[in-house]
Amino acid sequence: MKTSALFPKITRISLLPEILFILLILVSFSSCKKDDTSSGSSSSTVLNSTIQQGSWRVTSYIDSGNDETSHYTNYAFNFQSGGVVTATKSGSTISGTWSSGNDDSTLKLVLNFGTSDPFQELNDDWHVVQQTSTMIKLEDVSGGNGGIDYLTFEKN
Repeated sequence: MKTSALFPKITRISLLPEILFILLILVSFSSCKKDDTSSGSSSSTVLNSTIQQGSWRVTSYIDSGNDETSHYTNYAFNFQSGGVVTATKSGSTISGTWSSGNDDSTLKLVLNFGTSDPFQELNDDWHVVQQTSTMIKLEDVSGGNGGIDYLTFEKN
């Protein structure tokens, strides 16, 4: 068999390391795929279960850099199974709605208190940043000015 300088004789054995390397790369990429639906729904279920257990208080609310936590001092928040949330202080109760879900693989808590002051500030779809059985940290990038709001609930 005659070979040229441009196409030297290639044996099957000399290609084996290159083929194995390519297969290893392909397997690595295919095994890294994340199943958003299963992990997302599981996270949402855990959030729903956690938030419905007991009453919660706002321990931090930062609105575009301004600490407005004091607006929610002494309010007890109760998240009920039917999607109703109540905030109660000294016998006065404000009602709203809540839901959770995933958006672009991000766990969210959606709050809506209507136009009740100061609770309308909490109306948003909050990203869940951190969650334990006694604390839920939320974050929202404001659509209007691009500021970031932070909201933390802790169990009473």
